[in-house]
Amino acid sequence: MSVVNLKINNREITAESGETVLQAAQNAGIHIPTLCYLKDINKSGACRVCLVEVKGARALLSACTTPVSEGMEVFTNSERALKGRRNSVELIMSNHNKNCLSCKRNQHCELQTLCEELGIRENMYEGEKTETTYDDFSYGIVRDTSKCVLCGRCIETCKKVQSLGILGFENRGFKTIVAPIYNQSFANVDCMQCGQCVINCPVGALTEKEAISDVVKALNDPEKTVIVQTAPAVRASLGEEFGLPIGTRVTGKMVAALRRCGFDRVYDTNFGADLTIMEEGNELLERLENKGTLPMFTSCSPGWVRFIEFEYPELLPHLSSAKSPHMMLGAISKSYWAERMGKRPEDIYMVSIMPCIAKKSEIEREECNTTGYRDVDAVLTTRECGRLIKMFGIDFNELPDEKFDEDLLGDYTGAGVIFGATGGVMEAALRTVKQKLDGKKLEKVDFEACRGMAGVKEAEIDLNGTKIWIAIASSMFFARPLLEEVKAGTSKYTFIEIMGCPGGCINGGGQSIVPSRIKNGKLGYGYKELRMNALYEEDELCEIRVSSDNPQIQQLYNDYLEKPGSELAEKLLHTSYSPKEKFNVF
Repeated sequence: MSVVNLKINNREITAESGETVLQAAQNAGIHIPTLCYLKDINKSGACRVCLVEVKGARALLSACTTPVSEGMEVFTNSERALKGRRNSVELIMSNHNKNCLSCKRNQHCELQTLCEELGIRENMYEGEKTETTYDDFSYGIVRDTSKCVLCGRCIETCKKVQSLGILGFENRGFKTIVAPIYNQSFANVDCMQCGQCVINCPVGALTEKEAISDVVKALNDPEKTVIVQTAPAVRASLGEEFGLPIGTRVTGKMVAALRRCGFDRVYDTNFGADLTIMEEGNELLERLENKGTLPMFTSCSPGWVRFIEFEYPELLPHLSSAKSPHMMLGAISKSYWAERMGKRPEDIYMVSIMPCIAKKSEIEREECNTTGYRDVDAVLTTRECGRLIKMFGIDFNELPDEKFDEDLLGDYTGAGVIFGATGGVMEAALRTVKQKLDGKKLEKVDFEACRGMAGVKEAEIDLNGTKIWIAIASSMFFARPLLEEVKAGTSKYTFIEIMGCPGGCINGGGQSIVPSRIKNGKLGYGYKELRMNALYEEDELCEIRVSSDNPQIQQLYNDYLEKPGSELAEKLLHTSYSPKEKFNVF
């Protein structure tokens, strides 16, 4: 790449040829506001918010689409640029639902931030508004077109990150909206419910379906024993809801806050993760020994499970039958825990705090509720958890660190913690499987090949003389080529981990929303890496780091389940899948 010399706001800078004005400015620490722009995903210039004045140009230009050139002189804050930028935002606001105070994205809305920065206080343009579609029929995602700014970020995210493309622009001109085909509900199309569109929406047009009122009702029911469990990735993001730096690990404060909300027990989903490894690891060994269907796919990401049921139903036999960790913990709480504690299963209300919107649809799967009761009664995202804590008037940042409840389901290992990062499930499984096959304690529990943010990772692993190939993918864009190889019969892999969201659960659709302007993170790291590092730090701090060494897991099998894969374990901890029909256009 050749170097280009240019000036931005009379400051001499250099950029690489092919870069845009926006990229050059960002690299130089110069802020240009954006709305439709999303790094590596969307740069259409449609919103006209990043307008800049370029010397010699007849019109203002969009910084996200204009390439740099030698000797270019750019002015980001000239009177002309500011007026054009302000006019663009005022026009967007003229067709926008302005109920900001009641919007879930209040104070986390990029359009709201732009209005504040540009000093927009009054409605400069009044008139008719586009007819609204309000879709809340799916279990996870709510769509409100009255708040949509037509930036296209959700469309490109679904297409480029998940390779689905279920969203598009419907109608033309003033009547244009963003929707699934024919303005169908998210409930009627082959949506993963992953929520990547939600976290990349700059406004409140796409949000999670909220379950806070259901949880509050249960907390105030004297007949209910209300248990809450928290997924590993939540502790690496929840602090952001209270102004803490990205990647701050808030495990102890999170436990203290939930206890003050009135939950009868506060458990870690990591116990369920350890249990998942026991069952999934046993299933892998059985498939290896009995020449079962290989490669085996992990099954703890419900967005990924929905994807394979819609897109690759012929590959369902490859999917592990093990339930996801929070569903396992829910099933055990309403069977083993209920018996030992003298509680009626119907009086137990299980709440899962998850980084994932797809978990909301997962708890509705009838084939998962094998105890005769719902495994999990309600799912709150990380964002909803933050709102619940604020609703209860709890000063999160001033709380002391407290520990999870320790009775029966309280112990967890470092292997459970790393489930929240891409490659974590694979590494946790390899720790237990290798230790069992080697017949001795692992000298080194870290499998470095499983770590990192690469879309696809692979490694050859020696399991006591038997060598297998493993692969790890996060997001369906990177999963598809692996699935095509399996479909064609050319895959060399034995075990494949697939996570629905890029980076895994640390970047789940229910996590704290990071403003697009700082998505490059800080100190050389991106926000996903910062959250991931928090989980690996907690893993290293754990005294026990192999799932099969968890004493309460061992007690559960000795006293109740007997062994991994037993008849009772199959009933409570495993499930089945079925092909799902796509929406028929004709």
